[in-house]
Amino acid sequence: MIALFLRDIKLSVRAGGGALIGVLFFLTVVAVIPFGVGPDMNLLSRIGPAIVWIGALLSALLGLDRLFQADRDDGSLDLLLMQETPLVVTVFIKCLAHWVATCLPLVIASPLLGLFMNMSETAIGAVMLTLLVGSPALTFIGAAGAAVAVALPRGGLLVSILVLPLAIPVLIFGVSASYAAVEDPAPFLPPFLFLSALTLFFAVIGPSAAALALRNMAD
Repeated sequence: MIALFLRDIKLSVRAGGGALIGVLFFLTVVAVIPFGVGPDMNLLSRIGPAIVWIGALLSALLGLDRLFQADRDDGSLDLLLMQETPLVVTVFIKCLAHWVATCLPLVIASPLLGLFMNMSETAIGAVMLTLLVGSPALTFIGAAGAAVAVALPRGGLLVSILVLPLAIPVLIFGVSASYAAVEDPAPFLPPFLFLSALTLFFAVIGPSAAALALRNMAD
């Protein structure tokens, strides 16, 4: 499992630029917002948490189609399906590797983009914390979509279409917790706990659904 984890991190970094492409796209999405809404610093500060979360969500969708595609192209997916280790565990490890390689750099880059949006220190910390807790859910959701689309041509667009509706609750609670931390620390906990619960829920459902889809594809 450790060897699979390290292998997938290397593949994620090498394929299409990996984390660098995601961070650059994240920066691009956030950077164009001030040109659209104008130079009102108070407005940018108010909408900053939502914009950073939306940028992170869109950036996280970029590499989801490659979660199983490289394994299918080189034939290693068939070996993963035949090994003794439960496929659900294998998919879970691959999701963790994908998160470390593509989503964790977005979390690390979020404070810099928060400064770009004129966000306060509290807002930046809240956004970074909610992204750290909520972004794994995006990967687990994406695993199911990637498994469904792995055998289809141009499956990348299909993955985004499948994942985006399911990712909306994660976005809602992530942004709600970020705003609650800025307005009053007390209301921060309920949406943050809901966000944590969503991540735990999709950590179970996502790999299970992906494993089922991969089994059906093999059959």
